[in-house]
Amino acid sequence: MESWIAPEVPRLPGAGRQLSLFDSARNGVHPTEPAGTARLYVCGITPYDATHLGHAATMITFDVINRMWRDAGHPVVYVQNVTDIDDPLLERANRDHEDWVVLAMRETALFREDMESLRIVPPEHYVGAVESIPAIVDRINDLAESGTAYRLDDGTGDVYFDLTRAPRFGYESRLSREQMLELFAERGGDPAREGKRDPLDPLLWRGAREGEPSWDGGPLGPGRPGWHIECAVIALRLVGDRLDVQGGGNDLVFPHHEMSAAHAETLGAHQPFSSHYTHAGMIGLDGEKMSKSKGNLLFVSRMRADHVDPMAIRLGLLADHYRSDRQWTDDLLKAAQERLARWREAASLPSGPSGTEVLAAVRERLADDLDTPGALAVVDAWADAALSGTGGDPQAPALVAATVDALLGVPLVGSAPVR
Repeated sequence: MESWIAPEVPRLPGAGRQLSLFDSARNGVHPTEPAGTARLYVCGITPYDATHLGHAATMITFDVINRMWRDAGHPVVYVQNVTDIDDPLLERANRDHEDWVVLAMRETALFREDMESLRIVPPEHYVGAVESIPAIVDRINDLAESGTAYRLDDGTGDVYFDLTRAPRFGYESRLSREQMLELFAERGGDPAREGKRDPLDPLLWRGAREGEPSWDGGPLGPGRPGWHIECAVIALRLVGDRLDVQGGGNDLVFPHHEMSAAHAETLGAHQPFSSHYTHAGMIGLDGEKMSKSKGNLLFVSRMRADHVDPMAIRLGLLADHYRSDRQWTDDLLKAAQERLARWREAASLPSGPSGTEVLAAVRERLADDLDTPGALAVVDAWADAALSGTGGDPQAPALVAATVDALLGVPLVGSAPVR
């Protein structure tokens, strides 16, 4: 599957900072310590709808992580999946009397356009679940041969993962069993399914059903893969047996990331599978949770069609800390637009206060668990000083513009690579 066109990212002078991030499994902020190449896996979309602001906030978060690692001199292997076969996609296609393949292709293409407009550095590997099915089948069969997968005897052909074979299960989310059961039921699990060895056992392979697409599963029989095994296999195949960061929205802490880690570790990955499980907060709209059921999703493509500068969207989503559940409002967008205009005006000046100090301070703030509000405040202070006539460094506007472009992903007037 094709990714999108990469933005040009300026190279900054000096050395970048070691990045520290919150790890859900350890419930604290810890340094990321890539051994040379940094390894990032971000769970992507199920393409039954367009990119909403929650998707955008998540992708911007991990884009800044990617940029910080690159600034510190680490090559980055970045993998993102597309769950282009799953129940929500089929349900939407049936509702709208549309071919599910056409729906998935159209919404994936729109997602690419949105990511390009937001200047997200694309993953090296952008991978669909459908194209990964042969590899997924092979690994499910490995689990079956080891006794870790079992088939229900109800004739459906459904195959489940036996969680008793993953003794570390639960370390990532740190939830009680009662909490797990509640969230599992809310987020696509089937704890009430008869015949399972444990209510929390996740689906590995859904046997073929009339009217649903299916693929050759070899010894598994025809069917399609479960969600959690999809990400585990793609990550193992394209990143390796350990990740530096596994990322997504905080609604993926459980069951998705917990189950994916259990699958990967049972298949021989390092324990823990990822040194950091890092999650972005949810975006609400005008005081309410944004969700498809409420019909209040705000789409990036719709905002672009209304001539909203994508860089204002990006700044608005960077204005609060990535881990916080937060609200999008018209006032937030207006403040982001005003900030963008002020920064661009300041960057167009012939001189300003020290740009070297801005670069150092922005690096410092972002290295501390992506303190984007702090980084934005640094640039605000510089822009205010520059616009008031303070400072006489003719190199400062270009360096500040390059800093904002390279680390925050927002190009300004006068931005140019600084070497």
